[in-house]
Amino acid sequence: MTRLLDALVYRGGRHVALGAGLWLGLYFAARAALELDGLLPWVRVTIALAPVPAFAWFLREFVAAVSGMDELERRIQLEALAVAFPLTLLLVMTLGLLQIAIELNMNDWSYRHLWPLLYVFYLLGLTRARRRYL
Repeated sequence: MTRLLDALVYRGGRHVALGAGLWLGLYFAARAALELDGLLPWVRVTIALAPVPAFAWFLREFVAAVSGMDELERRIQLEALAVAFPLTLLLVMTLGLLQIAIELNMNDWSYRHLWPLLYVFYLLGLTRARRRYL
């Protein structure tokens, strides 16, 4: 686990944890700000898009960190994503079909509620791959 933290937290001057923290901070700040009434539409769109550059930076840093990992760690990351991606497709497909069949409450099943599950799927895949290889 220490190798993964070393690779992700600091790899060649790239700070993945900083990027993730900045993105999450901006995301939750945007969510809070969008709850305010009386904002002009262009202000609301600007607020909604504020976390996007931080997430793009986080992705760039994460990919750079993975590129700097050894072959085993890369394989573990690939297997984690190979589990997370199909689980995500299964979730989206199931919710799409259920939405046709019955009325789903958008306060419980909107996109803003689903994205944390994608991270959970990645962690499930990562745990599975780590148990297999380490």
